[in-house]
Amino acid sequence: MNTDARKSSPAAERNQGPITTELLRLLPPRGRLLEIASGTGQHAAFAAAALPQWQWLPSDASPRALASITAWCEGLANVEMPLTLDVMSVDWAGVPTPVDAIFCANMLHIAPWAVCAALMQGAARHLAPQGLLLLYGPYVEEGVATAASNEAFDADLRSRNPQWGLRLLTDVLAKAKAVGLEMMEKVDMPANNLLLALRRVA
Repeated sequence: MNTDARKSSPAAERNQGPITTELLRLLPPRGRLLEIASGTGQHAAFAAAALPQWQWLPSDASPRALASITAWCEGLANVEMPLTLDVMSVDWAGVPTPVDAIFCANMLHIAPWAVCAALMQGAARHLAPQGLLLLYGPYVEEGVATAASNEAFDADLRSRNPQWGLRLLTDVLAKAKAVGLEMMEKVDMPANNLLLALRRVA
């Protein structure tokens, strides 16, 4: 294994277990999954090993990330070579249609708001009917007190880039509904995160 190319995220190390537990519960026994913004590749390596009947297609916009993903997933027969994918592209070149599920962790709060609509539109194009879009990360919920740690995280993000920041859950779901994706389940996760399961119904 080319360990020199592997990048490591402490957050991914901490949350990969709880995320994979929920993927095992929410996903059918087999299928093909596109992961968007795979980052280091740790989620792909851990979850694909736990879901051997699922074909996992990682992707990222960064060449450095692609090298790390490849290194982490070396030897996993059910992980395809990672794709270069910019979510804002009108055409997600190289992404097969349909896929049974799309997974994206910790992207929406470190990207401009326009990326949310682009993600939903791409998911609607590429998901099979009744396919799942699974989104993991921190959100702001109306009527629910935001954890102090999330408030501090949001302030830090906005200080680094005014276009970044935690997203209001109702706004995210409105973008999803506009393209025929409806929330099937909202799962509370460790460290004040959520896992959203959105189903393609149109």
